[in-house]
Amino acid sequence: MKTIVVMGATGLQGRAVTTQLLADGWRVRAVTRDPDAAAARTLARAGAQLVRAEMDDVASLIAVAEGAYGLFSVQPTVGSPGTPPGFSADDEVRWGCNVADAAHAADVRHLVYTSVAGAGRHDTEKLPQNVVSKWRIERHITRLGLPATFLQPVSFMENYTGAYHLRDGTVATAFAAGVPQQIMAVDDLGLFAALAFAEPGDWIGRAVDLAGDELTPVQIAAAISEAVGRPLPYVEIPIEAIAKAGKEFAFAYTWLNERGWRADVAFARALHPGLMDLRTWLARTGAAQITGFLATQDTAKQDQ
Repeated sequence: MKTIVVMGATGLQGRAVTTQLLADGWRVRAVTRDPDAAAARTLARAGAQLVRAEMDDVASLIAVAEGAYGLFSVQPTVGSPGTPPGFSADDEVRWGCNVADAAHAADVRHLVYTSVAGAGRHDTEKLPQNVVSKWRIERHITRLGLPATFLQPVSFMENYTGAYHLRDGTVATAFAAGVPQQIMAVDDLGLFAALAFAEPGDWIGRAVDLAGDELTPVQIAAAISEAVGRPLPYVEIPIEAIAKAGKEFAFAYTWLNERGWRADVAFARALHPGLMDLRTWLARTGAAQITGFLATQDTAKQDQ
């Protein structure tokens, strides 16, 4: 039984990858900064080996990668929950390169890196900061000559389960109401990672854009409303309001409205026929997550 190291194992993607790998019979070293955290203990009960490492500490990364067959790498992006104050795109790139350097030093035989859809278009158009940072990490991995797979997902459906897109009884984003946006379920990212590790001959050397559905924000809000049994109308936040939080955030939303991810949903579904669309994800897990969040919000309002 081979061992896979999973970076950021208690994060959204790390949990999904760890869960799928364990289900498929792999041994998993779940890397976390805090093995005593509740999310880490949950992974341990599922069968993962908890290991402590810091993405700013290459020596600790090499230590957890030694003897492993594969390594799954993902880093937080600017604005991600739990990042240190002032966390920047350069920090993300440094962390990603550190993980790649550790995988190289430990002679890991397969690195699966979560990048983002659109990273391959760097040479043809100006891209948002979070796409450029991941493209820079891809380039470093390629220069090292690592046997690697680049998974390039679009936005996650899980963004619609909490305060990121649910506000005051609405679905609220800066996406243009009538422009289709590509989304996918994070559990499917976990499945693609496990598939890549299981079939290295088919996946090493590939960069694959991944998307599970393509809907306008109005359609997304309607599907969520139907699934949870209460109206959650779509509200479009003006780009000008987003710009107050940062010009780069405003540029990213403008880019998604005007150019977008452009992943091939049919191709991704051919690779993984069980790939979830939005309604399937809502029926399986999404509606329950959203309902739980809304209940928490309702309770908080009653207590005010």
